[in-house]
Amino acid sequence: MKKRAVTLLTLLAVSASLMACGGSDATESSAENDAEQIEAEVTGQTENADTEEEEVLPEGKYRSELTNELIDESLKDQRPIAVMVDNESIALPHYGLSHADVVYEMMNSTLNGRITRFMALFKDYESVDQIGSIRSVRPTNVILAAEWNAIICHDGGPFYVDEYLDEACSDHFSGTFSRVDNGKSREYTEYILSGDMDKNFSNSDVSKDYTSYYEGAHYQFANENNPVDLGTSYPDDAIDANMVDLPFPHNGSYLEYNADDQLYYYSEYGKAHVDPGNDNAQLCFKNLLIQSCGYTQYDEHGYMIFDCISSGYGYYVTNGKALYVSWKKTSMTSPTRYYDAQGNEITINTGKTYVALVPVDDWEDLVIE
Repeated sequence: MKKRAVTLLTLLAVSASLMACGGSDATESSAENDAEQIEAEVTGQTENADTEEEEVLPEGKYRSELTNELIDESLKDQRPIAVMVDNESIALPHYGLSHADVVYEMMNSTLNGRITRFMALFKDYESVDQIGSIRSVRPTNVILAAEWNAIICHDGGPFYVDEYLDEACSDHFSGTFSRVDNGKSREYTEYILSGDMDKNFSNSDVSKDYTSYYEGAHYQFANENNPVDLGTSYPDDAIDANMVDLPFPHNGSYLEYNADDQLYYYSEYGKAHVDPGNDNAQLCFKNLLIQSCGYTQYDEHGYMIFDCISSGYGYYVTNGKALYVSWKKTSMTSPTRYYDAQGNEITINTGKTYVALVPVDDWEDLVIE
């Protein structure tokens, strides 16, 4: 309604200006008629906008800020958790990842074939029976978790991470989860099981609900009734994206598009990534965000940090198409934003999102076809 009021004031000012300039009665009448016509158009547009904004949701539901999917309203103020998950082949199979709302994958070390690690975000974590296995965190993960106001769940990390975990905007639980006898060495046996998070909150002063460091809405979601179609919105720029092959040499991550359900299915180590905690469902996503990112190596042991508080380029991928985008992140708590070639922030589709940080010196090896 504010927009309508401003428009009407502008129209009145135009009419007054015409009369002050000595316009005739005919001119005044024409101006008034034009004003009435434009007012009617503005009113109609405003009503349409209000109708779209005033979605009637099922009782007790709201749209998740992570996926835009309908979830229980009791979760609205609850912070997500960001779980560090080992991605070495011996750590497989992973439990719970198919339930994650957003999954990050990025180089964890410049050594060992630039092995990657997952950081998985869960809003409704209590509904997942088992998540993991849990491993250590890196500075990049702490920075990215902060833009979601997420609580990091990990088991230690190199001393380089300490200054980031000490930031007031960072909360974390380390090494305080359950051990599962899975026949593997100890470093692959830690998982978040039902009740673990409640115990961690009870034994700490970490807030379960969003804190003052939460900056609000993250991704900009399209209306489910009008989903993003890159081929239609960007006919000259969108390219085919039926397969996305990441330049992650250690585990060989790739995602294949299934046109039947319009999702991208994740594989690594030459096979489908399945979740035994969810009837062996394959990890899949509606949206892919692929970022080229510079990095700094700390030492000869391969420890490093991505330059994620910066800007760069990448791709947004959905529904079989990819769009070249730019990205920007201005502070630890500010969300990473993605823009099209015209500088407009993109909207993404409702559903789960996969985010890959690709080292800038490996970017040319990314394959989208």
